[in-house]
Amino acid sequence: MDTAFANLPEFEQGWVWLVGAGPGDPGLLTLHAMNGIRQADVIVYDALVDESVLSLARPDCKLEYAGKRGGRPSPKQRDISLRLVELAQQKLRVLRLKGGDPFVFGRGGEEALTLVDADVPFRIVPGISAGIGGLAYAGIPVTHRDVNQCVTFLTGHDQTGQSPQKINWTALAQGSPVIVMYMAIKHIGTIRDNLIAGGRSPSEPVAIVTDATLPTMRVVETTLEHAEQAIRDNDLAPPAIVVIGGVVDLRKSLDWLGAMGSRVLQSDPLGTRSTDLTA
Repeated sequence: MDTAFANLPEFEQGWVWLVGAGPGDPGLLTLHAMNGIRQADVIVYDALVDESVLSLARPDCKLEYAGKRGGRPSPKQRDISLRLVELAQQKLRVLRLKGGDPFVFGRGGEEALTLVDADVPFRIVPGISAGIGGLAYAGIPVTHRDVNQCVTFLTGHDQTGQSPQKINWTALAQGSPVIVMYMAIKHIGTIRDNLIAGGRSPSEPVAIVTDATLPTMRVVETTLEHAEQAIRDNDLAPPAIVVIGGVVDLRKSLDWLGAMGSRVLQSDPLGTRSTDLTA
């Protein structure tokens, strides 16, 4: 295994690596991510990084939690960014570990710009975003040539914590056959209303994937009209990915994890199907 790391970059003192940890399953880490984790003096990690990933660090590596979760006390983004600068200026090898990809709704750009302002050298290590990898584990491709030629990724809340106000919902509803939403559970009712008002069909298929790629992953299939109720009925909680569009129907054939042993928990008059992969 060590031969795979032989020609990878050395993590130099005083550098910050902004690293995507992928959606959860440690097997989805890149070699560059693993290389950084193995060399880091300190890892500043967010709330979506699984413990199995952190366990790959050196025994003497310091772990600092910097998670931000909606509705809970969280460090301010500015403080996190300045902490990276402070640690780097101590000549430590600082690895900022973020769930998914650091530049996909991960505020990695904000942190990188702070490093630029402080003249701190850094490296970007992309990761598999949950909006792609998590859906693939659920048996849902984000694109399929018989269904869609484009896909839109959006966040379910803006800087204020409210449903995004700057989105042209009518253009989105009519122009993107597949919509993948991060952090959308809290405002799914408002998002549903905006999309339907913009012309989206209430009966369009929707899937909600929680704990994507982890052993605790759950997938609930429903419709746009009933998405909010399905979330309540199945007691779904973040982290979650919500996907709207015809690609959801492909899961009937592509649910490869389900074929390996998951079970359907319930089927109800709303057309909701819930799959628990912990069984």
